[in-house]
Amino acid sequence: MSGCVNPNPPVAAPDYDQTPLTADELVMCRKYMGYPALGGINSGEQSWRFFQQYGFNEWRFQNMAPGELAQIRQALGRCIALEEDIFGVRGNLDTDKAAVWTHNANETRDRVSLYNYFRQQLCGFFGIPPGPGMRGNSSAIVI
Repeated sequence: MSGCVNPNPPVAAPDYDQTPLTADELVMCRKYMGYPALGGINSGEQSWRFFQQYGFNEWRFQNMAPGELAQIRQALGRCIALEEDIFGVRGNLDTDKAAVWTHNANETRDRVSLYNYFRQQLCGFFGIPPGPGMRGNSSAIVI
């Protein structure tokens, strides 16, 4: 069988620090930084156009230097892993003590704090304040 050609040759991975952020990476950036989804372009409504900060964010997302792209992709990887860790805690919610092992009663809170810390680091790296999704659910009355 020598001389056979692989019908599915391996696809070269894009350069980690050279290619612009993909559409999926942009969605993750918005999500982890606490900004809302943009919605479909075909909808005719692009909310970021109506808010100066969102427009600036989108410009910044699209205009990163190669070294910055690598840092952003590393940060996204950390956020993904930390978010998965939070969801993984649900498997321990029914355990308070098992033999000599004692579950950390604050595990979920601790993991959420670490996750939010890295989300804030991502915002800081972009030079963009955390979005409304990171401000919590507290209410403020402005008179």
